[in-house]
Amino acid sequence: MANYVDIESVSSGMENKVRQDLKFRTGKFVWRVKFNVPLDPKTVNNVNLYVTSANQSPLLTEIRYDTLNNTIEIEPLEAYAQHESYILNITTDVKSKGGQNLKAPVRLQFKID
Repeated sequence: MANYVDIESVSSGMENKVRQDLKFRTGKFVWRVKFNVPLDPKTVNNVNLYVTSANQSPLLTEIRYDTLNNTIEIEPLEAYAQHESYILNITTDVKSKGGQNLKAPVRLQFKID
């Protein structure tokens, strides 16, 4: 299968948890982030989860939380530009329903081929 997203770097310890399974080339794909515990929905927002360009300019995104599957979806409101690098950021301000913060921030740099 072709890789349409080039994962350029990822936070230490997260390398084996990131996979790319796009079936076709698109600039408006949705990131899906699976958590192993239910999250506090109030902490699932554009402040705690966001995408920036490589020069740190924020991109407009829509954040959705699927409570049944403990999955967050991060969808760009405008297409990613081809051959540009972007960074998906998940801060430690994301909390479980029990109030525990994410242990470490997640930073994933990617480029659309």
